[in-house]
Formats: sequence, structure tokens, C-alpha cells
Amino acid sequence: MPTRSVLISGASIAGPALAYWLHRYGFRTTLVERADQLRLGGQNIDLRGAGRAVARRMGIDAELLAAGTGEQGVRFVDRNNRTWAEFPAGTSDTGGATAELEILRGELARILHEHTRSTSEYIFGDHITHLHDRPDHITATFKRAAPRSFDLVIAADGIRSRTRALVFGDEPKIRELGLLTAYLTIPRAATDSAWARWYNAPGGRSITLRPDNLGTTRATLSFLSAPRHADTLEQQRDLLQRNFHDAGWEAPRILAAVRQSTDLYFDSIGQVLAPSWSRGRFALAGDAAHCPSPISGMGTTLAMVGAYILAGELHRHHDHHAAFAAYEQRLRPYVTRAQQLPPGAPRIAHPRTRAGILLFNTALRIAASRPVRALGGQLFSPPADTLELPDYEAPAA
Repeated sequence: MPTRSVLISGASIAGPALAYWLHRYGFRTTLVERADQLRLGGQNIDLRGAGRAVARRMGIDAELLAAGTGEQGVRFVDRNNRTWAEFPAGTSDTGGATAELEILRGELARILHEHTRSTSEYIFGDHITHLHDRPDHITATFKRAAPRSFDLVIAADGIRSRTRALVFGDEPKIRELGLLTAYLTIPRAATDSAWARWYNAPGGRSITLRPDNLGTTRATLSFLSAPRHADTLEQQRDLLQRNFHDAGWEAPRILAAVRQSTDLYFDSIGQVLAPSWSRGRFALAGDAAHCPSPISGMGTTLAMVGAYILAGELHRHHDHHAAFAAYEQRLRPYVTRAQQLPPGAPRIAHPRTRAGILLFNTALRIAASRPVRALGGQLFSPPADTLELPDYEAPAA
């Protein structure tokens, strides 16, 4: 049987994870990434439940733990930096506001790249501009490289995947959650520690500061708002300045860093709702298929689990139509649970008034108290943290 070839659009998390498993099952894989090099920026992410199980099956779990941020938990503070409630890091695969495995997005991307760069072809600084699905192959046209043919093409290039639009148009919908968020790296200060800090300001604004393992601090600025037009870096900086100049706490320090930042990432938070994840020889993976939003705490886990299942079903079924159908049938219920956000999210965590912030912090103080601490920690546990993974290396039943 000839070796099947797969083109993957996107070299962040889902793409390299998929390439790892496809190579293990005998596929020839090529990854095309729009960025000129591996993108090593990004915020703290976590792996829970089935995501950790996939990492163990890849043999990289210990490596990921060694590259973790070391975050000890999260503290909710007021404008005077007084702690109202604190939730220590979880000691299992699933529970807690801070998971047992917290790692920078860039560190996870680096490790996945290191485990696939010798077995997969990586093309940086290019992207797919057209796809022509034929009976026995699919031809991809690129911005720079010459057209090439593959057996299959997988889009794993994020929530606003342009590759997805080439095949599905506007059929997949993005459910906007009414929250704009900016992420950036800032210099570490004396007030920072191994604990993450969450601060709320009136007007539905929040600021978080989280430790990393690289000697810097990761900052997040979020505020309730409908999506706004801010395409350029200067527009984004101005929007953040207007919305946080009077927020108090450590806002001045972060806004000063915003003006100098080279890794500022700004977007409206949303979820991808795609009626189907495949068409012909083309399929979706990761956030391009089913982004649950950062609020869910499940994005990275879904990317790892989805890559494992998609590769496994392609290994189990030589017919790609059957493989794609089995992939969706097995993963869709898990995704549906992951996209079920807590009632009122994200508004409940972004009170608009001082009275609302006081009520929010008081409720968290009660949840963090010793009599109900175990139950309080479950407030931050995602709803879809467990899944029984199939064994694709064993003979199919």
C-alpha cells in the first residue's frame, strides 16, 4: 500500500501533534505555517485529563512538566493588592484553577516541533491560497511555493482559519462571547511571584499576571465589549490605553509595556461552531474545528486529543470518508461538553460595578475557605476533563 501524504496548515499545537501521530502510523506529513519561523510567544496554557493521557502516550509528559511555569495557584486581589481568595494549584490531571501541568504555549509548540522536525517537512513563511479536491488527490496552491498534490489536507490554523474558509466559506460560525482580550509578555517585577494574580476593575475589566519559567511575567487585559475594529498594532495599543488608563492596581506598569511590546496579541474571545469537520479530502482540527475559547480551559487539551483521534481513525480506516466520520462521531460529544461554559460566563467574572466586584470577591473568599475549599476548587475545573481514549495501535474490534 503506498504511503499516504497529508498537508497540515498550521504549526502551533494541533498541527505538530497531528503530524507526530500520523508519522507514527506511517503517513508522510508536511506542515505549512504562515509565520516566518516557529511562533514561540503566547500565554500560560494547561493540559488536563485526556490531554495529559495523550502526552503520556507520546512520551513527552515528563518533558512538559519540566518545562512548566511553576505556577503555585491563583490569588484574587483588589486595587491595593490585598488577597481576597487564593486557590492552590491542583495536584491531579483535572482539578483546580491552576492545573498540575501549566506550560507556556510557546514552550509546548517548541517541544512538539522538536519531536516532529526530523520526521515531517516544515514550510515556514507560506500559506495555502487555493484547494482543488480531485477524485484521487487534493491539489494545494501556495502563496510562494509551487502547487503540490496530497492525499489529504487538514486545517489546524486557529479559530479564524483562512484555510477553513477556502473549503467551508462562512458555514462555520464564530460565537462571540463579548470579551476582548490582549496578551503580552512584560518584565518581571518585585510584586510578582510564583502565584498568578487576578484583579477586577469597574466597567467589566480584568487584569491577570502569571509567572513563567523564562524570567518574565505574562499579562492579560480583558474587558467586556462587542468586537471592535482594531486591526493594526497602534489601534490595539490605543484601545487598551483608553480602556485601562484608570483601572488602577498594576495597570500603569502593563500599559507602559504595551507601548513597547513586540508580542502583543489582541482578539475577541469566541467559540467555533462548525456543522461538519470534513468535506471530501479536507478536514479541520484544533481550534479551526472546535475552538472552545480560553474561558473553557480546554483548548489545548482538545487540540491534543483531537489530533490523536483524527490520526488514529485515519490509521484505522483506509477510506478517508470513513475515517473523518469516525473522528467526528467519537470527538463531537467531548467537544460539546467542553464548549459548555459556566452560567453567566464571561460576565460573571467581569463585574461592571464596585458593588459587583465586592460581591464577586466575597463569594470567592467563601469558596476558598477551609470548610468548602475542595468544592470551591471545582469552580475552575472544566466540564469535559475526562475521556476514555481508544488504543489505535491495538487491532480494531
